[in-house]
Amino acid sequence: MSVHHALTEHARKLNTRITRFLELDAKREAFIEEALSLSKAGKAFSTEKINNVTEEINQLARQGIVPSRKLVTAEMVEEYAERTK
Repeated sequence: MSVHHALTEHARKLNTRITRFLELDAKREAFIEEALSLSKAGKAFSTEKINNVTEEINQLARQGIVPSRKLVTAEMVEEYAERTK
């Protein structure tokens, strides 16, 4: 395998990982917004969808180049919802 081919393949893999991270991060943010809206309305909400996506992001992060994200608790959502009312 030539050096050029190896570098091209490596760059492609990194680009794929970054693209997937951006997709997952946007999905995570949408789930957070959904939970915030429900919390502000006084309705029940779950952080399960948020944390499932967070786990996927953290698996990517372990491979390098993309950042990890913290798991979200119901208390975190409630506190933020209260601050932003």
